[in-house]
Amino acid sequence: MRKKAPRICILKTDGINCDEETANAFATAGGWPKIVHLNELRSGQESLKNYQILAIPGGFSYGDDVASGKVLALEVYSYLADQINDFIQRKKGLVLGICNGFQVLVRTGLLPFGKIGQMQVTLAHNDSGHLECRWINLKVEGNACVFLKGMKKIVSYQVAHGEGKFYASPEMLRRIEAEKLVVFRYCDSLGNPTQEYPLNPNGSLNAIAGIADPSGRILGLMPHPERFVRTKQHPNWRRISLAPQGLPIFKRMVDYVSEI
Repeated sequence: MRKKAPRICILKTDGINCDEETANAFATAGGWPKIVHLNELRSGQESLKNYQILAIPGGFSYGDDVASGKVLALEVYSYLADQINDFIQRKKGLVLGICNGFQVLVRTGLLPFGKIGQMQVTLAHNDSGHLECRWINLKVEGNACVFLKGMKKIVSYQVAHGEGKFYASPEMLRRIEAEKLVVFRYCDSLGNPTQEYPLNPNGSLNAIAGIADPSGRILGLMPHPERFVRTKQHPNWRRISLAPQGLPIFKRMVDYVSEI
């Protein structure tokens, strides 16, 4: 008997512009996504208790006023903290933040240590001083994330951001590495993590492109896996044979919550 498709809440607010692509990725993976406006969660019209996955898509929420993701992070912390804590701790739901969504997770404190209200790392302006939009290689260190274990070790995704440099104090960086929370690193074609530009498009410390929290159920990354869920989305699809390397993230999330 086929299990019922898990429900995915795709968070939407002013400036978020990758919500439809993210919803499409989850639908392609077999989930049942719904784009939900932040105000629907605030008013009680919608509730996270009705979902198994929360996704915060990319874009420029509130025009990245003050700092990227800052205003949305403040709203999430101010209005949804109880819902999110319950969603994560009691319901054991999964959370995914992509690009601007990763910035939001960092600024709420949900990453790297799952402590909402305690911001401990940041995503700063790119070393280049401008928006970086290109396809890059990532080394996958998926053991930190409960639904990415055993995933392909090198993947190609697109980046499109102006504030993507992962930065932390030396002490915090050592803790992140010691607890093995890094999930993705910018790398060369052989899978070697690199600080070399443009392979590392923003100057992220330790080449960090994505991290998980200690539970392994909250994942944030700067590159856009939702933009590679079909082979023809890759710019070189006519020249090289590539499986859609972004799809496994969404498929693994859907499968993971389906088995709980």
